[in-house]
Amino acid sequence: MAITVYTYRSCDSCRRAVRWLKEQGIDFVEKPIREEPPTAQELSRALAWAGGDGRRVFNTSGRDYRALALGPQLAAQSQAEKMALLRSNGNLVRRPFLVTASQVIAGFDEAAWRGAVD
Repeated sequence: MAITVYTYRSCDSCRRAVRWLKEQGIDFVEKPIREEPPTAQELSRALAWAGGDGRRVFNTSGRDYRALALGPQLAAQSQAEKMALLRSNGNLVRRPFLVTASQVIAGFDEAAWRGAVD
């Protein structure tokens, strides 16, 4: 099973997730989220996983999110608008961002990741 993890070098959660994957002996490909944001298909799967709730896919604590004042706008945006924002700026995507054949999960939750990689 191919597993991809999008990370940001300075992110503690990303480092914790990568360490966890290595401790579990799970093979994965790590990609830098800022330089190589998730694909449109991966983001679409993440939005579906989140039930369309963009806050679960967006990095709501990030500087770029705050600078764009996305909080009040997000609920009113269409899926296409959310996708365009996420694709345009990897800093807007919640990380770490796990992609497996069956699931996409934004953010590190060990129990959820365990279910996704088993």
